[in-house]
Amino acid sequence: MKTIRKNLLVALVAVASTWACMAQAQDFKIGIVNTDRILRDSNVAKTAQAKLESEFLKREKDLNEAINAFKGTAEKFERDAPTLSEAQRLAKQKQLVEQDRDLKRRQREFQEDLGARKNEENQMLFEKAGRAVKQVAETEKYDLVLQDAAYFNPKHDITEKVIKVLNASVGK
Repeated sequence: MKTIRKNLLVALVAVASTWACMAQAQDFKIGIVNTDRILRDSNVAKTAQAKLESEFLKREKDLNEAINAFKGTAEKFERDAPTLSEAQRLAKQKQLVEQDRDLKRRQREFQEDLGARKNEENQMLFEKAGRAVKQVAETEKYDLVLQDAAYFNPKHDITEKVIKVLNASVGK
């Protein structure tokens, strides 16, 4: 296991030094893309977010109303429980447990559906962003484009160019 780590480390150092040497050459051009900015600032991402919000707004509102109604019913039960007969109290408790279970199921389904739709929208956004990165790289003759580096000199940041290409592609 140690030899594997050592060999991996040697290979990584070799790759890093090769990249460093190539980057020093005048004809080697590196670009860096910040995906967080693309997801936050591009019109494509904003459109996708608005689409998701409008798609799930009514369902979320209905779910919140049902939760508030359940809370009101539960509070009423707590107030009225001492005056109810044993059979009435047990029946109301059973009803509340069933309502609670149904609400939790609805919440879980809502979260799953929302998550699945977010993933679909993000996948489409990543595909569009990938095409935009490729277009910028080919147009401006970049030899290497990296995504989300731990540190980079801002002069290598091409995120704004990619966002402009993405924004231009809205509706296409």
